[in-house]
Amino acid sequence: MTDPKLRDILAAAAFAALVCVAGRADAAQCGNTAAGFEAWKSQFSEEARGRASAASLSALIGTAYSTQTISADRGQRSFKLSLDQFLAKRGATTIVSRGRGLKRQNAALFASIEQRYGVPPGPLLAIWGMETGFGAVRGNVNTLSAVATLAYDCRRSAYFTDQLYAALTLVDRGLLTASTRGAAHGEVGHTQFLPKNVLTYGTGDLNNVGAALTSTANFLKGHGWQAGAGYQPGEANFAALQGWNAASVYQRAIALMGRQIDGE
Repeated sequence: MTDPKLRDILAAAAFAALVCVAGRADAAQCGNTAAGFEAWKSQFSEEARGRASAASLSALIGTAYSTQTISADRGQRSFKLSLDQFLAKRGATTIVSRGRGLKRQNAALFASIEQRYGVPPGPLLAIWGMETGFGAVRGNVNTLSAVATLAYDCRRSAYFTDQLYAALTLVDRGLLTASTRGAAHGEVGHTQFLPKNVLTYGTGDLNNVGAALTSTANFLKGHGWQAGAGYQPGEANFAALQGWNAASVYQRAIALMGRQIDGE
């Protein structure tokens, strides 16, 4: 026969579980197809009241499920390449060559950034070149739709829910609109900032070269960049580059190209 004390403990645990499930019943439910997206938007908008304005929630309701975003999110195969293969695919030789030229042309800007943030030109130019080809390809996907799609998608829902709340704040501040377009995951500007990073590290309009590079330096400093320290693997500032992108091959590519640009 079950111990009465144990039975009471089990009953209490079962009741707590039911309460927890009931508390989640009305939460916006993630999905892996477009089928539930419209219902999710309505549910999320109800949850977000008080954290976002009516205007930003109206912009959210106007978003569409982005198949382009899902395709990009599922197809990041280049991160599985070797470093040499990745560098070749990304056009590293061209990035280094153009990066050196841009460093000369914008010497005063880079000197000012390094004095303020401690970040030399090389990694900033490597990031700029890798992300958008120095501003040539900034993306043409609706930003709010991209972020909302990934917040709804079950794969990384929690991470992109934070990004969506940041995007709604940017709408309220007039820094993002319902028609803003950028990269497939909701990144914007010359160096492709996600909404939360725009809020935390943005220093101006990221479609402006100076503001984008300054914001990128501010991001790296915020991730522990130390003026004068090295940024190759095993050196103090490599950890800051790791904060930029989770893929090891991407991190090493930035470090290598940055060194080649800085070592001119």
